[in-house]
Amino acid sequence: QVQLVESGGGLVQAGGSLRLSCAASGRTFSSFGMGWFRQAPGKEREFVARITWTAGSTGYADSVKGRFTISRDNAKNTVYLQMNSLKPEDTAVYYCAAQLAKYGNYNYWGQGTQVTVSS
Repeated sequence: QVQLVESGGGLVQAGGSLRLSCAASGRTFSSFGMGWFRQAPGKEREFVARITWTAGSTGYADSVKGRFTISRDNAKNTVYLQMNSLKPEDTAVYYCAAQLAKYGNYNYWGQGTQVTVSS
């Protein structure tokens, strides 16, 4: 099993910044990478960013490129999402997830952390 716990969410004004953390435990050695997703009220869950544990390869949704940065600390089994220049449309519950294998599904999910951006 892989356990994931997100933290760092909160209320911020438009243009502000937040840093989310995702602490992973369990069989993290068997996971290939981590991803951040978000879900706004009445909307489908959407991909935000991803990173691999070994090479640190990253990918981003077009909507957050240039504003969000994903990073990882392998020694701490922790993934971060630095969010700058936040917009009201970034308001959502943010989830981290673990990908067990390359091209595989994200099968392990955290409980989510609320991010609210006021205009």
